This record gives sequence, structure tokens and C-alpha cells, in this order.
Amino acid sequence: MQIQLDSASPLSIQADALITFAFEKDDPLEGPLAELDRATSGRLRELVAAHELTGKWLETVLLHYPAGLQAKRLLIVGAGKQEKFGNGELRRLAGAALRHLKSRGAKRIAFLLREPRQDAGSAQIVAEGLLLAELDLDKYKTEKKNGAAVDHAAILGVAGDAARAIERARIIAESENWARDISNEPSNRLTPSVLAERAAEMARESGLEIAIYDEKQIEAMKMGALLGVARGSAEPPRLIVVTYNPPQPKPGAPVLGLVGKAITFDTGGISIKPSKGMDRMKYDMCGGVTMLAVMRAIARLKPSLKVIAVVPSTENMPGGRAVKPGDILVSMSGKTIEVLNTDAEGRLILSDGLYYARQLGATHLVDAATLTGAIVVALSNVNVGVFGSQDDFTRRFLDVARAAGEKMWHMPVDDEYRDMMKSPIADLQNISSGDGGGASTAAAFLKEFTGELPWIHLDIAGTAWLDDPKPWMPKGASGVTIRSLVDFTETL
Repeated sequence: MQIQLDSASPLSIQADALITFAFEKDDPLEGPLAELDRATSGRLRELVAAHELTGKWLETVLLHYPAGLQAKRLLIVGAGKQEKFGNGELRRLAGAALRHLKSRGAKRIAFLLREPRQDAGSAQIVAEGLLLAELDLDKYKTEKKNGAAVDHAAILGVAGDAARAIERARIIAESENWARDISNEPSNRLTPSVLAERAAEMARESGLEIAIYDEKQIEAMKMGALLGVARGSAEPPRLIVVTYNPPQPKPGAPVLGLVGKAITFDTGGISIKPSKGMDRMKYDMCGGVTMLAVMRAIARLKPSLKVIAVVPSTENMPGGRAVKPGDILVSMSGKTIEVLNTDAEGRLILSDGLYYARQLGATHLVDAATLTGAIVVALSNVNVGVFGSQDDFTRRFLDVARAAGEKMWHMPVDDEYRDMMKSPIADLQNISSGDGGGASTAAAFLKEFTGELPWIHLDIAGTAWLDDPKPWMPKGASGVTIRSLVDFTETL
């Protein structure tokens, strides 16, 4: 889809549909809505009086061939309460509008920004929302959805130059869609080896350095935790390392290590999961794909710090050689781990990934993983769980996420949670000996492999995919945390 800024009047723009939004208790006789109302001979005022245009969140009013406009349709989307209308809401509203019109055959659309959202930042957010809404889940369907696609979008009502903002939106949204497309792949088509191939293709296109290690090399590196999880699968594991070296490095800048869990399918291993819903475990590599997508974006945005992504990838299967409850693994760090539950495998492969990122010179660490069901119990599918070793570093990330419009919640990782992970026969055990606090004890386990470095852990188990479609996005992988991580990288 082509997106461009346009200085044309909303009355004269030629498009299949003109889009704008209305707040609850909004007066349609003020601002751009007043201009549209006058052009349509008071039609909007009539709809308000008839309670058909209320501004309630994502309510849609679609007028066909509105008098006084060159656009064939006028779509007004409810924006809810103005005081609650942030970046996330604007992005979702734009996506909902595109999907509403896409299903009705619109090819050319125009989005009219209005007060108080008429700046370059708002244009970027609208562009992101439009691009993210394009992706559908019909890749493996022999009959596509009537070929519906929006080819061209114009953004109107922007004060000043926003061309760079639109380009930034394209970089981030296309990276998110790249991640969502990969994460939606079934596990028979996306094994660890195939994921490594996709990462290598992306790195070559993006000008990034990449190293891919096979099972023999992983064994030589003494990554016993990763190899332990991989033992049960006929598919060999892979370790993917992608490096961005800035063209103009800033003196004294940190080296950011991004570590992502990429379990391409998780049966639970010997501690096998219930069959209901197990098909969703193809999404257990979303954390790793997230970090690869962040690398894709920053290669194009070119921040002035070095970034290293470490993505350990394997399946977790109950084969004849699979790790068993009671086994002890020796991680790359030398720490020994008693495996009490083979379904707590993500933290095992991340332990080697985090330690290796330190060996590669990372001074700051962020990991992302679909790690625990406990975070779903705590936060449902609304917020990402955020854990951190240093409050200032973690708060800085949370501030960036808030500005990006992604919902996240700061969770505890106190020493008491670490004590629950002590084993009587090894350095650590991979599940807690206490009751409750499963997300925090898992984070405490990971913290043991981060040394003294500033570290953030993102538990995306409740937010990495949508079980049901939303007006702005189909069911499937959500791409959560990618835009926040890109913005955060640039703030460093």
C-alpha cells in the first residue's frame, strides 16, 4: 500500500472513502467535522440528533456518495472519550477503519487528522495502523478473500512536514508484519532450521551481520540448557546471532543485547500439555521473532549504538531422548539446573542466550518470551509483564512503551522469588518450590544469568497472539513490543 501526505481539502480529495473520527460528546459543528457537516448540508448534525453518530469507541457511520464531497464515501469512526485517546487508540482506530473499508472493496482512501492530532507523530501512528491492518491469515487458503486490498492511502490535515514520520512508520510496521507473518507459520513449515534461514535472508537484505550455529557448534559452546531441551526433537536446534554495527557509533554508547525465545513448537515435553489449545504453541517462538524484527527495523533507522540479537531456537518434544523431570543440565554459564518440569523450557534456552549475549559484549540486556501461563493469570491478554533488575532502566523502558501506546505493567522480581528457585541438588531448579508467583519466579531464574548488567524481561505469553480477531487486526500473532523496543533502542 502506498501512503503519502496530501494537502488537498477533504472536500475535494478524490477517493473511494474519506475517513475521520469523532469523540464522545463531540460537537460536529467544530473543526473539520463542521466543514464536513456544512458540505453535506447538515447531515452530520442530523445523525447526532438521531443518536446514530455518538462517537463511542469504534462505532462506524458510513455515508455513501455524500453531497458536497468528491470522495465516494465518508466514514466516521468513534474515538471514545477524548481524554483517553492516546497513540494506541489512534493506531487501532486507523487499522479498524482500513479493515472496515477493505472488506467493502475500497482501493483509495484518505484519512483526515483533526484536533488535537494534526502533527507528524500522529501521521506516523495512522500510517502504522493502516499498514498493520493489511495483513490477513489467508496464506494457505486456496480461495482468497475476493482479492480485497487498499492500494493507496492519503493522510490529510497534517501541520508541517511529516514525510520522515511516514517513512519511519513504514519501517516499523513492515518489520512488525514480517514478524507476524513468520509467527503465524505452522510448525511443520517453520522448524528451527527454517527460522534460521528466514533470519539469514532478512539479515542479508538489511545489511546486518549474522551467524548461525548448528547442534555440533552449540555443543562445542557448552550450551547444555539449550541442548537439553532440543534432545527430544528430531529437528536440530539452531542458535541465531544477528549484529548491528552503527555507521557512526556514539562514544560511550551501550551495547544492547536482545535475547528472544524461539521454541518453534512446544508440546511441553515429557510434562506434556493438554491437547486443547496445543495448536497455539506454534506461537512459542514469538519472542525470538520479535527480536529479529527489531533488528530489521533498526538496520534501516540506524541508531548510534551496537545491538546484538541472540535467538536460541528448538522444538520441545517428548521423544525417546527427551530431558526428563529430575534430570540435571549444565548451562553455558556453568550453573547447574534441576529440571522439575520439562514444560518450563523457555527459561532454560534463555539462560544460555542471556549468558552468551554477555560473552559477546552486551552491556544492557532485554529479553522477550512467551514464558509463563502465570502472567496470563495476572494480566490476562491486556498487558505485557515487565520485570527488571534496575528500576531506572526499567522505568525508562516503560515510559517509552507508554508513549508508543503499548500496554505494559511493572512486575516484581524480589530476592524471595529467587529463593523459591533454589534446588537441594543443583544450583537452581526450573520451577518454583513455592505456591503462586510463577511469572516472578521465572523472571528470577533468568536474572541469575544476567550478572550485574541492567536487564529487562518481557513476558508476552498473554499478548503475543490474538485468539479472536479485533476490528483492527485478524487473529494470530500481534507483533507486541516491537515498536516499543525499536523506540527504546534509539533512546539509548
